[in-house]
Amino acid sequence: MGLVVVEICDGNLMARVNLEDILEEEYPEVTVIENSCLSFCGLCAVRPYALVNGNRIFGKDVDDALAKIRKAIEEELAFFS
Repeated sequence: MGLVVVEICDGNLMARVNLEDILEEEYPEVTVIENSCLSFCGLCAVRPYALVNGNRIFGKDVDDALAKIRKAIEEELAFFS
């Protein structure tokens, strides 16, 4: 298990990109977990999002969300430096 956990819902737009390969290669301290539901009903249908150590991060599209997820990961990792 990594220092930073990124969770995505398999019904969300973020599940369409291989977030696990992208983030775990870029940040070895990250673990990506895909769940069947994160209990934020309706949010996954509206915009791409993920939970980064329990905090909701979302964007207007997948690229925007991914940029914000990376920023959140770097902020979380700063605590461990």
